[in-house]
Amino acid sequence: MDIEDLRTFVEVADAGGVSAAARRLGVSKSIVSRRLFRLEDELGVQLLARTTRGAALTEAGVAFRDHAAKAGAEMDAARETIQPSGDLTGRLRVAMPLTFGPTHLAPVLAELARRHPRLHIHSSYSDRFVDLIAEGFDCAIRVGLLQDSNMVARRVGTIHAKFLASPDYIRAHGAPAAPEEVALHQALMQGTEAWQFMNGDKVVTVNPQGRYKADNGIALAAAAAAGLGLAWLPDCVTDPYVASGALVPIMLDYPPPSAGVYVVRPPGQHPSRKVRVLAELLIECLAEDSRLAVVDR
Repeated sequence: MDIEDLRTFVEVADAGGVSAAARRLGVSKSIVSRRLFRLEDELGVQLLARTTRGAALTEAGVAFRDHAAKAGAEMDAARETIQPSGDLTGRLRVAMPLTFGPTHLAPVLAELARRHPRLHIHSSYSDRFVDLIAEGFDCAIRVGLLQDSNMVARRVGTIHAKFLASPDYIRAHGAPAAPEEVALHQALMQGTEAWQFMNGDKVVTVNPQGRYKADNGIALAAAAAAGLGLAWLPDCVTDPYVASGALVPIMLDYPPPSAGVYVVRPPGQHPSRKVRVLAELLIECLAEDSRLAVVDR
């Protein structure tokens, strides 16, 4: 029984269809279908019922799916045992933020690929909250304050941010002097998030209001520079705006708390070696960026 056939079956089961699994695996639909047929022929049972909307697990498929996933995980563990310091192999699927990711994280993935030429890296860039398990990712790089979840997170760096507004906005509306005054202003937000301010050692939380929202930090920086409101954004996004005078830091007596850069993975007893090596490389590379602070290993 081919281990790639087992992995392919798990991908189809988790993705809900051949087309989605083919995109995850980076192969054609015909290859996925061929592997499924070979596996079902080997087992002598039907694992998937094909429908116009995708594929659904049969009773046998439901029973077999977890065993197939465990077999793939055990094979990865076995390879790591006999090749603890060798080249990484197989596939690594990583979800990255669109803000910050292409500029700061993509070079790290490129370096990982350079050091490990047998490793296949599939990266996806989006500022939306990715469901790692449902969408078949090995891990995600997340920046900011982590939401509560059952995911396992490792902090690999620290990112700093500021509250800012444009000179035109400040001239027209003034700038808040304390957190409680933020409610009197238009805030530029990704959704309905709360803003946090440091008042000495105390964290003050405020729920701002605003009519302009975007799911991307670069878009929010552009909106702030256009004078649409206040923004809370990382330095790596706003440094060019501050340098040009398009944005001005505000509320310097109440800075936001520093946020983390994390490698987040689905729960499990041990992270795969691929994820561990990526985390170590992120610590190594992010330490060279003056706008980021490295964390202890």
